[in-house]
Amino acid sequence: MFVDVQNVYYTTRQAFGRHFDYNAFWARFTAGREVLVANAYAVDRGDPRQRQFQAILRGIGFEVKLKPYIQRRDGSAKGDWDVGIALDAMESAPFIDRLVLVSGDGDFDILVERMRERHGVTVEVVGVARLTADSLIRAASLFVPIGGDMLL
Repeated sequence: MFVDVQNVYYTTRQAFGRHFDYNAFWARFTAGREVLVANAYAVDRGDPRQRQFQAILRGIGFEVKLKPYIQRRDGSAKGDWDVGIALDAMESAPFIDRLVLVSGDGDFDILVERMRERHGVTVEVVGVARLTADSLIRAASLFVPIGGDMLL
């Protein structure tokens, strides 16, 4: 399982005005499955609430991977994990038969296609339906829209 924390935070907030329920997600997507990799990719701003959230993710069973938050001189910010998620997914490909990607980011469509075509991995994409790139939905073996049962 690979969770793009920033993407799921902003898309669930924009679409529903609510937060993603990581416990409900974990229960639903691990039931009857052996979990070999469960990574949550986040940006580290160093504030106490964020560290508490990261501890909750670890308690659920995720390995939390952090990248420093970078504020540019022009006021914009950087901190996406696209390359890191893609590399970790490709490295795990020989060991898994199913990958669950939580993100709506269309940049992952190529990753999903490669995982399926070159490695025979079934890829389930979980995202907010109206904010998930069409190309990512098409590339997935299965698209699971985030809805009421995965929201707080």
